[in-house]
Amino acid sequence: MHLATYLGLLHTSLRSLAAAFREVAKGHGDEPDVQHTCTVLASRIDAQTEKLGPIVGRYGEDREDEPERLHTAEFTETRSGGVGLLRDLQDLYALASFTDITWTVVGQAAQGLRDKELMDVVSSCEQDTARQLAWLQTRIKQSAPQALIAARG
Repeated sequence: MHLATYLGLLHTSLRSLAAAFREVAKGHGDEPDVQHTCTVLASRIDAQTEKLGPIVGRYGEDREDEPERLHTAEFTETRSGGVGLLRDLQDLYALASFTDITWTVVGQAAQGLRDKELMDVVSSCEQDTARQLAWLQTRIKQSAPQALIAARG
């Protein structure tokens, strides 16, 4: 059974995503909504990680470094300015998308196993990840015109 591999991917991606949200919050403190929302979303991801704990305890996990590689490649430091914010938000979106599809894969395994506890965790966390992606997409749409058309320099 390879569920432990995907639980490891999920656990690592959650930790990487929470850290990335915190980095963006810190790096873009001049954007109060970004700072606040990224901090809140990081805390919600921490809660997802806690919900995953008992599942990992039951099935184990094989740690993978792929999400961490994504995080390292994208968030060595935040960028500055409007275009920098836009690119950092896109990087968050990519990492959140990876997390989202990993929840989907784990959810399929939960259905196959008929593990109600795991299905409940996946359902709750998938909804939370969908909200993260929706906020990121909205904020990207808001930032793009200013960053790409109106801003100079």
